[in-house]
Formats: sequence, structure tokens, C-alpha cells
Amino acid sequence: MHMEELLEILCDEASAGTRLDVFLSEVADLTRSASQKLIENGDAEVNGKPASKNYKLRVGDTVTVTTPEPECIEAAPENIPIEIVYEDDALIVVNKPQGMVVHPAAGHAGGTLVNALLYHAQGRLSAINGVVRPGIVHRIDKDTSGILVVAKTNEAHLSLAEQIKEHSVTREYYCLACGTFSQTQFTVDKPIGRHPKDRKKMAVTEKGGRHAITHFTVLAQYPGCALLRCRLETGRTHQIRVHLASLGRPVVGDPVYGSKNDKIAKKYALTGQLLHAALLGFNHPLTNAYVSFSAPVPPLFQSVLTGLDPNFNASLFESGRQ
Repeated sequence: MHMEELLEILCDEASAGTRLDVFLSEVADLTRSASQKLIENGDAEVNGKPASKNYKLRVGDTVTVTTPEPECIEAAPENIPIEIVYEDDALIVVNKPQGMVVHPAAGHAGGTLVNALLYHAQGRLSAINGVVRPGIVHRIDKDTSGILVVAKTNEAHLSLAEQIKEHSVTREYYCLACGTFSQTQFTVDKPIGRHPKDRKKMAVTEKGGRHAITHFTVLAQYPGCALLRCRLETGRTHQIRVHLASLGRPVVGDPVYGSKNDKIAKKYALTGQLLHAALLGFNHPLTNAYVSFSAPVPPLFQSVLTGLDPNFNASLFESGRQ
């Protein structure tokens, strides 16, 4: 038997004039057809009364939605090859390829990093995040490649989660960003929250935004783009991508926040952003000693850099490191 979930949303000025079915699809992360079905079944009301799907919302309207609890997705072990950078009794450090989803979700029930890890670790992963996200302490986006740490024990999970919360974990990324930059080093300190009109996206926003800081170093400038090192001080969803997009210089190949005039993405037929989690450092949960792990940019990223500069030297990644 599934429990019902009650969701109550107050319509603000940004949503005024929006059709009820469109509004529900955005705020509840539903498909348009799913939101229309809720309305037809009487599970969505405006100011305590049933409303039609094409009702135009007004400022101050209260939308109440009753939704059944989604069916539990349980991750199953799958024999999928993954690159293990380091492993011991407490944790696993993985180099995730671009295009791999971290954990199962609607539309991605299998083929994820968690499915692969369950097979590799024979189920020995922390249980704090339940059966859908065992061992997952932090995530990187599907189309972002690079280093990720996974907890094998609950104790390791709690230790790593606390370090992430305290911003004591070192997280460095490399990305190719559209446009040119006048400064060699700069910091973006802008709050990030849900996009006011598209709930599936994040945005720089004062209203409901969470404190977000990213430090950038320009390693090389090419015609129409630049290679950046990005160091996270905080770790908000899509932080680097959103911060660069807010400057009008999105990550090359970004399908969500990118530029429609992204000539490099078109030239190299990119299907995802050129963003790589290159370095991760933290205090080991067992010894408390500081450890760090790194992974070189993947071949596709490297081929784009070589295309921009036939004499590209990987030692450039080490330059300007603070």
C-alpha cells in the first residue's frame, strides 16, 4: 500500500498567468501528461477547489497536489566495467565516465554507477542513502566525468558527508568555457537555487538560493573559448555550470545551460559538457590523514584541446595551481 504525499504551493508573481498543468509539471517535476492526469482525477486543487488544466494562476493562489508515493526503485548489481582509482575497507574512489548516471532514478533504472559498484563490491556499500543510492556521498552530473568517492561503511559515509558539509573537501575540475576572460583568476560568489520558471534547472537567484562560491583560474585562452581550472568552495547542484552560464560563458557542450552558438560543440559533435572532476582530497575516515586522488581528462576532452592547439601539453594542467 502506497502512502499519499501532500504538496502545497503558493503562486508568486513569477508564476502568475501560467496554466495549471504547466505549473504542476514544473514545480512537481512531472510530465505534462502526468500533471493533467492529476488534475483530471481531482488530485490537484486551487484554493481548495477542483480546477481545469488550462486555469491561469493568479498571485496568491494556493495549489494543493495529492500524489501517490512513487514505487521504490531498488538498485541491482550489474557487471559493468568501471575504473577503480583506489579502494580499501572503508571507501572506493572511482573515475566515472561521461554519460554514466550515478544512481538509479525514473528513466534510469539500470546501467548506473551504483549498479556497477554493487556488483564490484558485492553489496558492501553504506546503507545510509537506502537501496537506491547505497554508498553515494556526493554526485557528479551524468555528462560530467571524473573522480567520485563512495563509502563502503556507514561510518565512512558519515565522516565524508560531514567533511563535505564543512567545505573541507578539495574538489578541482577542468572545463572548457565559451568566450574570453579578462582576468587570469576570479571568483564567482552567487547564490544558486531552482530556476523560477523551469524547475528542472538551477539558476543564480537571491530568492531561495543557497550560498555558492567557485574559484576559477584561466589556464589557456583559445579563439572563442578558454580552458579553466575550477575549485569548489561549496557544492551546489550544477554549480560550475550555473556560475559560468551566469557570466554568459557557459561550459562548452552544455546541453542545459549552454550557448546555441557553441561552434566547438557543433564541430566536435559533443553530446555533453566538457567538465571533468580532476582532483578530490579529504581526510581518510579511518586514519584522518589527508589523501587526494586525481584522474586525467578523458580522451574526448583531450582531443578537443589538441584540436584547438596541436602543441597542447598536459603539463598546462599543473600550472597556476594554488
